[in-house]
Amino acid sequence: MVIPAVAGAAAAPSIGDLLRPGTLRLPALPPLALYVHVPWCVRKCPYCDFNSHEAGGDLPEAAYLDALRGDLESALPLVWGRPVVSIFIGGGTPSLLSIAAVERLLSDVRARLPLTPDCEITLEANPGTYESGKFAAFRAAGVNRLSIGVQSFDPAALRRLGRIHDGEQAAAAVAAAAAAFDNFNLDLMYALPGQSLDDCQRDLATALDCAPPHLSLYQLTLEPNTYFARHPPKLPDEDEAAAMHEAIEATMAQAGHEHYEVSAYARPRHACRHNLNYWSFGDYLGIGAGAHSKLSFPQRIVRQIRFRTPALYLERAARGEFLAESREVARADLPFEFMLNALRLNGGFPLRWFAERTGLPVSAIDPRLAQAQAKGLLVVDRDAVRPTELGRRFLSDLQELFLPKSDQGASRTAAAHNA
Repeated sequence: MVIPAVAGAAAAPSIGDLLRPGTLRLPALPPLALYVHVPWCVRKCPYCDFNSHEAGGDLPEAAYLDALRGDLESALPLVWGRPVVSIFIGGGTPSLLSIAAVERLLSDVRARLPLTPDCEITLEANPGTYESGKFAAFRAAGVNRLSIGVQSFDPAALRRLGRIHDGEQAAAAVAAAAAAFDNFNLDLMYALPGQSLDDCQRDLATALDCAPPHLSLYQLTLEPNTYFARHPPKLPDEDEAAAMHEAIEATMAQAGHEHYEVSAYARPRHACRHNLNYWSFGDYLGIGAGAHSKLSFPQRIVRQIRFRTPALYLERAARGEFLAESREVARADLPFEFMLNALRLNGGFPLRWFAERTGLPVSAIDPRLAQAQAKGLLVVDRDAVRPTELGRRFLSDLQELFLPKSDQGASRTAAAHNA
């Protein structure tokens, strides 16, 4: 049963319940990542549908860190002994946190979870919260990868997007990141209000001049329950947006960045490990307000959601309650949930991942694989699966082929934080 976040706390499942006999057969557990959500930002952007809330004053850092520690401890029986391959501190704007808060957070995590020696630890930062020396201090605290939400270097575009920084602040923040980190990401958006193809290419050229090892490039879309959805700006039409996308792909290839995922480009050996774990249907424990988890056990897969708003999360955390929802993923839903993620990988994936990470036999999807191949959307070659160029263009249609029959044509969503 699904419990709405406002109705009350979901019962935390016992490890005994999770290890009882079930219908799945996972031969081994997938890699485990940790996501930590920091829900506050200086100002809510008009296009943003993330779980972010305007701070409106000093952050309750100590109380929130206490809650995160309690949240993590409550989940330890579910992940006991499993090494963590990546940590992503997202938001909101985690760079609003003090250096001491980030140090304590990572210390609390390390004291409770075993991290792999090469664990990737990413923190999201906003150029509008950049302070001289702060990025270097984050690096000293243990963060080894920074993700900067630039979105654009064009002052006019930034104003239209409601960002709190300007082009000069963006450039200064990126320079500081490059000085402190050998691994960092820039978020850039295109098809912005009033943006032309030339504007888009100029923005991308400025970003590449910063020599980022990783670039995440997103087309602006109007998401429900945002200011832009209620007051839509004039965006480039479909043909203009498609031309921008094609120009981005060509420019990034020429710059030596692999287009390894729908919205992600990286130099060799700099793909975001945390997001690769999402797309390969790995496990992730999410702590913090509104955080999502996906956790595997030998005979079942469970999804969980924490209480969403900061006030409610802190209130319930004081009672030792963190889960707004906890549910076992239905066997019939697993093919779609797997493909919703794995088909985002442009290079495809080994077919054996399906059986290893869903606990279902590959025969469960054979007819749908054949249907996707017949439509020219998918290639299955030597036990590897990859979307064709047509499949990448019509990715939603390809993914929907793996919905349970009763749900085909229905709209479903799943979230994973960006690189």
